[in-house]
Amino acid sequence: MKGWRLATQITKMQGKSTLQVEPSKPQMTYESSAPRWLRVGFWLCILIAGAAVIRRVVELAFPTQVGPQRMMDLDAVFESHAVLTFAHILPALAFVVLVPFSVLRRFSRLEWPELWLFPLGIIVGFTAYAMSMYSVGGWIERSAVLFYNTLFLFSLGRAWLYRTQGQLAKKRRWLMRAVAILLGIATTRPVMGLFFATRSLTHLRPGQFFGIAFWIGFSINLIVFESWLRTNQRLENSQTPAA
Repeated sequence: MKGWRLATQITKMQGKSTLQVEPSKPQMTYESSAPRWLRVGFWLCILIAGAAVIRRVVELAFPTQVGPQRMMDLDAVFESHAVLTFAHILPALAFVVLVPFSVLRRFSRLEWPELWLFPLGIIVGFTAYAMSMYSVGGWIERSAVLFYNTLFLFSLGRAWLYRTQGQLAKKRRWLMRAVAILLGIATTRPVMGLFFATRSLTHLRPGQFFGIAFWIGFSINLIVFESWLRTNQRLENSQTPAA
């Protein structure tokens, strides 16, 4: 009888100690943990990518013969395969428009924008392979497209895999990685602008610096995102109490 009472008291004490355990701290989210400069860079990439696509659509739909000769030569390259260009940039524009509704927590209740990213991303990826055959920057640009486009499709595939498995945290990281890579095309624009502005000093033609600009632009986005992601993960791990 005494043994039974002792066991009952021990069980009650264990129950009380379990109730006294402090709840774990909530994990950090993208919007609360991302620094302001990263959020600004994200929105700048969205705007630049959207503006670049809209400009290309206008140029293809209403070609003009006015402007610097170097820009007219570049426009002629895209006009020579206009159908393929449209097949690439229009899904890319839709992808960019849906990105904020898919990765920001404030729109987390909306599921359809994220679902659309996967088929749109596949179209963008495979048409990018085809577009690389007409690279202005030759094999240097083509190698950048092949490398980062493959990494983009791989990241998108991993995100879909984790989504089907219900591992939402991993899905989110891989989806954001795919988005960061795709938005690298926006970062290449100011890099190209810098090359254009310094042509009088470097004497480089677009065919010579386009490939370099692609490697620089995509690499900046990937390095910045991976650095932030790993820092954010270390902070989350340090705030998660031990079991």
